[in-house]
Amino acid sequence: MLSRILSLMKKEFLALFQDKKSRFVVIVPPIMQLMVFGYAATFDLNRIPLAVYDEDGGPQARQLIARLDGSRNFEEVARLTDEGQIAPLIDSRRALLLLHIGPQFSRNLARGVPAPVQVIVDGRNSNTAMIALNYVRSIVTEFNESRSAGAGGARIPARLVIRAWFNPNLESRWFIVSGIVGLLTLVVTMLVTALSVAREREQGTFDQLLVTPMRPVEILVGKALPGFIIGLLEASVIILAAVLWFRVPLVGSLVSLYTGVLLFLLSAIGVGLMISSLSVTQQQGMLGAFLFLVPSVILSGFATPIANMPQIVQDITLLNPLRYFMVVLRGVFLEGTPFHLLLNQFWPMALIGVTALAVAGWLFRHRMY
Repeated sequence: MLSRILSLMKKEFLALFQDKKSRFVVIVPPIMQLMVFGYAATFDLNRIPLAVYDEDGGPQARQLIARLDGSRNFEEVARLTDEGQIAPLIDSRRALLLLHIGPQFSRNLARGVPAPVQVIVDGRNSNTAMIALNYVRSIVTEFNESRSAGAGGARIPARLVIRAWFNPNLESRWFIVSGIVGLLTLVVTMLVTALSVAREREQGTFDQLLVTPMRPVEILVGKALPGFIIGLLEASVIILAAVLWFRVPLVGSLVSLYTGVLLFLLSAIGVGLMISSLSVTQQQGMLGAFLFLVPSVILSGFATPIANMPQIVQDITLLNPLRYFMVVLRGVFLEGTPFHLLLNQFWPMALIGVTALAVAGWLFRHRMY
């Protein structure tokens, strides 16, 4: 039995890597996607185009503007002299944010009365606008605290001190790249397994498998193991790149991490073989894989919190193995979550994997006879 499975595995690897297109799909896209997501996908904003309309011109106004100019988050692109210049500047997207300081700003501060500052932001991208406003709010808070310290600390009775656990510098790249491990592992594993049986049918070699002494379960295992090995290698390469290239900290246990990887691969291969068993051509297998991949990524918590989704959608995510793997990845990478606290993420992936493989086996036998 073992020798027959190994022979089928060898055949699968040869069929996969002798084809230039298959080699390309397995090797090149994951590397390209890792680089794109690692560098381009970020929630941080740098060099935000800033315009300034300073009607005051006093020392306090200049100090506040200097704090914004000195921040790596802002780049001053225009200094306005008239209120009529504001709307065209924002409308044309030359500036994302405008700081308007009134004519009595420095005088009001010297008198100890409120000195409001107006911030006008382009709200067409609400997420970007909120991040930019938070940057301005942080700088204005620091400006107030420095003035309070110079005045003996009497004007600001409470000072907010923020400490971010697990990600002290609030690097969004840590959050994104750790999740990329699951996303790219799923993509590669699904493509390899979803095309395996469909390739046999399309090339006309499926009937040859039926006349071999191999039982259906042996054929299924022989089809599953190559995807499992390739997925494990892909996951390991991406983990190394995340730690060594992108400098994402791996503070947890490798045992916990690879337990999650193995169980996730089990579930992904089960789903991939289900799709492959239902597909007649490789094109159908490819479309079926992407039909599963897109909602799987959206409903995994990769970019948007599952808790913010409607309750019925949250219930649907319970069927998504990537949902549980994301918790494992970010828990192990950033939090150092111990093994026993991840058990409630491990067993759903194991259950999904066993169920999917059982259904794939039934479909495989059903379509053989």
